[in-house]
Amino acid sequence: MAHPPEPQAAHDAGRRDATPQDPPGQGAGGPADHRGSLARRLFPDGETPDPRVSLANERTFLSWIRTGLALQAAGVAIEAFAVIPEPGRKAVAVLLLLLGMLVSGGAFVRWIGIERAVRLGQPLPLPLIAPVLGIGGAVGSVVVIYLILR
Repeated sequence: MAHPPEPQAAHDAGRRDATPQDPPGQGAGGPADHRGSLARRLFPDGETPDPRVSLANERTFLSWIRTGLALQAAGVAIEAFAVIPEPGRKAVAVLLLLLGMLVSGGAFVRWIGIERAVRLGQPLPLPLIAPVLGIGGAVGSVVVIYLILR
């Protein structure tokens, strides 16, 4: 016959830092932090946000990552398939690779910034990835148009 599970308070009573006055799941230092060490290091302060907010932030991060990967794939494709004549092909390929790298790196910085702002109840940071992508796309378009019309 199976024994019923041990109540949480009895489990916590076995911990050295818990006292009988502590609510279940808490020790002398306040609520138990069950997050991993990386999460505690990245987000040491603030309150855990609504999971829907964190998941929306993660979906946006993954969208930016997809955009960065697409730019990098385009750079590789332009160089591999020689779509543009040689003098400018390398320049366009490198521009797309760098832009993809910036977007991917910026996605992580933005994800961290939003997560911290939400946890601390602060306003969301400005999106710096969008101007980088817009300016990079405009410069890339000008270079491609120049190479085509040359």
